[in-house]
Amino acid sequence: MAPAPQWFTRRRRPATARSVLAGEAAAEAARKSSQEAPAVEEAPEEPEFPVAGDEAAAAFFDLDNTVMQGAALFHFGRGLYKRHFFHKRDLARFAWQQIYFRLAGSENPEHMADVRNSALSIVQGHRVAELMSIGEEIYDEYMAERVWPGTRALAQAHLDAGQKVWLVTAAPVETATIIARRLGLTGALGTVAESVGGVYTGKLVGEPLHGPAKAEAVRALATAEGLELSHCAAYSDSANDIPMLSLVGHPYAINPDSRLRKHAREQGWRLRDYRTGRKAVKIGIPAAAGVGALAGGAAAAVALQRRRR
Repeated sequence: MAPAPQWFTRRRRPATARSVLAGEAAAEAARKSSQEAPAVEEAPEEPEFPVAGDEAAAAFFDLDNTVMQGAALFHFGRGLYKRHFFHKRDLARFAWQQIYFRLAGSENPEHMADVRNSALSIVQGHRVAELMSIGEEIYDEYMAERVWPGTRALAQAHLDAGQKVWLVTAAPVETATIIARRLGLTGALGTVAESVGGVYTGKLVGEPLHGPAKAEAVRALATAEGLELSHCAAYSDSANDIPMLSLVGHPYAINPDSRLRKHAREQGWRLRDYRTGRKAVKIGIPAAAGVGALAGGAAAAVALQRRRR
C-alpha cells in the first residue's frame, strides 16, 4: 500500500511540562470521583404533622370554600326557598343587598346590620328544632356533594391523630353543627341566634362570627379546652380569617383568595388549593354577608325564578 500523502499525516507535537501536569491532574481527579460517592444535599425532613397523641393540639376549619365548595348559607337558603320560607317581596330586597356586597367588596356596618336584621326576621318565630330538621334535609340535598375531599382528608388526619376538629364559621351555629356532625368532626363554632323556649326571637347573641370574632371564639375555646394554640392548626380560604390563622402555630391557606395567598407567601404559611384551576369561580355569597339563612339564599332564589320562566 502506498504511504499516505505527507499533508494527511498528523504531526505529533511533543508534550510540554504544562500539558503533562494537566493530564496527570485530570486523571487523578477522575480516579477520585469514581471512588467517592457524590455529595447530595438532602432537604430537611418536615416534622410529622399532625402529631399523634398531642392532647394540647386541635384543628380549626373555616367552612365556606374551605371545607365546602361555596357558602353554606347559600345552599341552606336554596332549601328554605324551596320550602316557601321566602315571600316574593323579600327577593328584591335581599338580591339588592347581595349585589351591594359583591360590588362594594367591603363591609359597611350599616348594610351589614340591614342584612342581619332582614335575615333574622325570616327565622323569627320558628322553632329551633324545625330549622334543625330542615337543615338535615338540606345538607343531603345541596351540601354533601360539595365537600372538598382534600380538606376532608386534612380534617381526618387530625382526627386520626387523636385531636379535636372544630368548624369556625359565620353561618348559624345550628347549620354548622349539622355539617360538623355529618363529617364526623368534634363540633362547630358559629353565629348564635337568640331563642327563648326553643323559638327564635329574631335577635343575635353578640354579633356574627366573622373576622376578629372568629379569633376570639378560637381563643376562648382553646382556654376552655386547655389547648396550646402554638400546637394547633387553622385552615381558611379568606383574608378575613387572618386573625384566626395568626393565632395558631400551624396556619394553612386553603383555596385562598388573592389577599390571603399573598399574605401566606409572605409569612411562609402552607398553601393547599383543591380547585380545578387558579381562576376557579367561587360558588355562593361572600362569608361577610352570611349572617342569616335568607341572606344566603337570595341569589339562589333569583336564579330559580329565572330558570322557571
